[in-house]
Amino acid sequence: MIFERALRRELISIAGAVFTTLFTITVTILLIKILGQAAGGKIASADVVAMLGFAALSYSPYILILTGFISVLLVVTRSYQDSEMVVWFASGLGLTRWIKPVLSFGLPVVFLTGMLSFIVTPWANEQSAEFRERFANREDIARVSPGRFQESSSQDRVFFVEGISGAADKVRNIFVNTREPNGKTSIVVAREGTTELDRNGDKFLVLHQGRRYDGMPTQPDFQLMEFERYGLLISRQSQALVGDTSSRALPTKALLANPDRFNRGELLWRMATPFMALLLMLLAIPLGFVNPRGGRSANLLVALMLAIVYSNLISVVRVAVVQGKLSFALGWWPVHAAALLITVFLFSWRINVNNPYHPLALWARFKRGVTPRQAQA
Repeated sequence: MIFERALRRELISIAGAVFTTLFTITVTILLIKILGQAAGGKIASADVVAMLGFAALSYSPYILILTGFISVLLVVTRSYQDSEMVVWFASGLGLTRWIKPVLSFGLPVVFLTGMLSFIVTPWANEQSAEFRERFANREDIARVSPGRFQESSSQDRVFFVEGISGAADKVRNIFVNTREPNGKTSIVVAREGTTELDRNGDKFLVLHQGRRYDGMPTQPDFQLMEFERYGLLISRQSQALVGDTSSRALPTKALLANPDRFNRGELLWRMATPFMALLLMLLAIPLGFVNPRGGRSANLLVALMLAIVYSNLISVVRVAVVQGKLSFALGWWPVHAAALLITVFLFSWRINVNNPYHPLALWARFKRGVTPRQAQA
């Protein structure tokens, strides 16, 4: 049908623009966040691009859900505003005839959302966790950003490095504040330092031409000594990376093999994303109604509010499953069933609203003193 082909082309065109906009906004926000983490010494500067890619993949299912929903909503709204729906209804065609072309456009989106949610997103979360752990397992001095105070991984030592000289393992003008187990503090300052690996695999920060201050200057046990070479243990022999073992980073097979409450909650969320993508696109068809003589702000606000409520209800059910207050069998379907019932109700409402015997139409004509027969005539 010519109409269906034209509608699919318009939906694809709008979807491309919406996806590009949402993806650009998301990547920009993530880039600012990741750059802040790199500046704070939480991730390596060389890993910024990789971490940005993993984060973008993690958010892709939500971007696709919003893309499908907003695209259908905008196309239906435009058809009402341009009075195309008047011609559509005058030709004897109903609102349900929009379902087929919307599904032909939306089913690939639903499939891609499911693939991202069940396969790609867990992999991206796992890779992101491994990058963070690999950086955390590096020696403390290598994680220090020049010009910033940085706490060690053991939280008993604070580093400050003025700058890096040549290789990444050689730094200059170093300040190290160490808190001893007995409560005393030790401060070491040096002109330069390098990292060295001993035969046991332990890494040391070897400082050159510096001083060490033990205790408080006002106390009788205060000590001051100068040194030409001084070694600080900064990390033990490296261990193998274990990655992220949380439910977010586990493959779907692992969730099914170990169905504890955390894994069931994660599985419920992954199952919810394709259902959300499908039902929100169908829900956008009746929600797209606007009066051509009026504005469309209220219509869009109601549609977005329903989408937010839908997503938040799924999150509430997920938390209830994780906390053991609700079983998985009882939690995964009621919210989607309610969304489906609302969609069916809104379709019925829009189809019958022009019926002369519809309650709202009867009430409006009653106020004007017009009978149904007069209205049909």
